[in-house]
Amino acid sequence: MAVSNNITACVTLMALICAVPVIASGVWFVSAQGEECARLARWPVAILGGLILLAALAGFVGAYWNRRRLLAFYLFAMAALIALLIALLVLAFAVTRGSGAYPVLGREYDEYRLDCFSMWLRGYVSDDPARWEGIRSCLAVSDTCKKLARQAGYVTADQFYQSRLTPLQSGCCKPLSVCGFGYVSPTVWTNPARPALDPDCGLWSNDPAQLCYECESCRAGLLAALRSQWHKADIALVVATVSLVFLYLIGCSAYKNAHAEAIYHRYKW
Repeated sequence: MAVSNNITACVTLMALICAVPVIASGVWFVSAQGEECARLARWPVAILGGLILLAALAGFVGAYWNRRRLLAFYLFAMAALIALLIALLVLAFAVTRGSGAYPVLGREYDEYRLDCFSMWLRGYVSDDPARWEGIRSCLAVSDTCKKLARQAGYVTADQFYQSRLTPLQSGCCKPLSVCGFGYVSPTVWTNPARPALDPDCGLWSNDPAQLCYECESCRAGLLAALRSQWHKADIALVVATVSLVFLYLIGCSAYKNAHAEAIYHRYKW
């Protein structure tokens, strides 16, 4: 192989390696059995990672065996896939920009407001009642609140208030602090004499199958859990994207040099 082809082969091999974090993020999204009972835009990441892997493999074969058509396909396909990956990252950061969390005086855990999330995320849990009914039924049979109810360390209210709850536990397994309910156990509370005006206060039930699963705070807790999951994956996706862009620019330069070498040898002979 010519020197430029060697460089291109190395670049495409590294692009193959960079596709692994994208695929791994997608596979983690698809297979994760989290407590959130929801799957939000997970397949596109896995599919995009697989396409990047195939394009990089075509580029490596083209560089190693000097198949310029495969190299041209690699450069065209990789440019389109990198653009899609950047668009996916921009969309992910745009729709997950608000955390929905707010601190509560005297509480170690945060509580969550639905209206602090993006409209797209709010629509995911509010626009389709059938979707939320499926999520709510899943949450009711999951260990999200059952595990909290079994905690032996929460004997007094102060012990519970100083605990670190997950977004779902905070939003779905207990009433809002503003409601003024009296603590009995993590999932059992007594009604106040004068309930607050927040609609979630009237939706709370000590029934383990109901709790606050119909509350807006539960929907907000679900979105906070999904947002946290997306941000973990975004780290790997950002690193992979920056690396792919850098490698793509090197690959373009190497392909141009290889093409110039081919023209030179053709006219030389």
